[in-house]
Amino acid sequence: MNEGVPGAGGLPGTRSFRPLGGVLAAMVVSLTGTRISAVALPWFVLVTTGSPTQTGLVAFFQMAPYVVVKAFTGPLVDRIGPRPVSWTTDLVSAAAAALVPLFHALHLLSFPLLLALVAVIGAARGPGDLAKEVMVPEAAERGGVPLERATGLSGVIERLASTIGPAAGGSLVALLGPLVGLVVNAGCFALGSVVIGLALPRGMGHASIESSTEPGETEPGYWRRFSEGFTFLRGEPLLLTVIVMVGITNLLDAAINSVLIPVWARESGSGPTAIGLMGSVMGAAAVAGSLIAAAAAHRLRRRVVVIVGFLLAGAPRFLILAFDVPLWAVLAVFAVSGFGAGFINPVLGAVLFERVPRRMLGRVNALGDSLAWAGIPLGGLLAGAAVAAAGLAPVLLVCAATYFLTTNLAGLRPEWREMDRARRRGGRRPPSEEDASQGDANAVA
Repeated sequence: MNEGVPGAGGLPGTRSFRPLGGVLAAMVVSLTGTRISAVALPWFVLVTTGSPTQTGLVAFFQMAPYVVVKAFTGPLVDRIGPRPVSWTTDLVSAAAAALVPLFHALHLLSFPLLLALVAVIGAARGPGDLAKEVMVPEAAERGGVPLERATGLSGVIERLASTIGPAAGGSLVALLGPLVGLVVNAGCFALGSVVIGLALPRGMGHASIESSTEPGETEPGYWRRFSEGFTFLRGEPLLLTVIVMVGITNLLDAAINSVLIPVWARESGSGPTAIGLMGSVMGAAAVAGSLIAAAAAHRLRRRVVVIVGFLLAGAPRFLILAFDVPLWAVLAVFAVSGFGAGFINPVLGAVLFERVPRRMLGRVNALGDSLAWAGIPLGGLLAGAAVAAAGLAPVLLVCAATYFLTTNLAGLRPEWREMDRARRRGGRRPPSEEDASQGDANAVA
């Protein structure tokens, strides 16, 4: 049984669920805002410019800074703590998002200015999302919650946001226009900053910072911290294989979400309401999958769960949009895909938290996430250019085949067996990594 952590919002030696609740609450409001923006922003660009290429360009300018800034802020998160990083970057995101409808109302919003604002949002979201992820294992310990259950709950939160956000975004866009959705997006970011500032203790994350150096040892500099994270990740074949696979699937997911679905909605006549319905149905099914994963993931074979989850979540979404079928059939396929997707992140999140020493979570997560997200900026850009050149249906078929081959070939690699070995050890990190993090009072028990 884990002992309570002093300063956790209760007396020393006691458990407090407030930190985990605060992190999850901040996640749900900020992610809901992001999902609303994912409907409102592409639709705004598409209806004002009529160009799939420019729609993809906006997605690129938001996600490229997200990936680059996130990659290099990991050592800073480890150094100064995730809590201040989270609430400050949420405020920056809120300000930049609010300026888009404001400048448009003042007739000052040129396309280059829009690109600059979405770049600021992306640059702030990267470290903000990273900081919240890093706080999950410590918040779980403060509440005495098993790690897999905590990652499962964060997966539920993510999927819940994917349910509420698209539905709210589609409804707002259909009824009031896309700019209203962007205003709500800004409000969600601001609310997330307030939640982090009020719900989490100021010492959140400092234990891992203090454990990174011995008494009298010089505090490592930025580049040394960055190099340590890179060296650790390079020596982890399982994590590297997962990162490469997820990098390719993320590129394809970005293509379908930012360009292919909006173009399909316009060409089929379904409109933004259908975009919201598809996202909400998939999100609701993913919530169900994540809840089951949170309750039972520690009893299941991780490798099988991940492979089957990707099999359901990937290719079927692209294939159904390539054919002229009723909307109810599209929604049914997206529901099945969402259910499969709900099992993936809780398992992969638990594997990562088990294998990475607590003191290095920020820098390793930052590098891993940035590599996994490296294709996202290109997803919308390439999809927009491909649709303009070849049409929607051929692009959807190629994406479906690529998704299927990528996930199945990666899952057959021998290092994937280590997922189940870690579970049989009772969720502890391998001995070499336990040694690397000894002295960390917050190591997962």
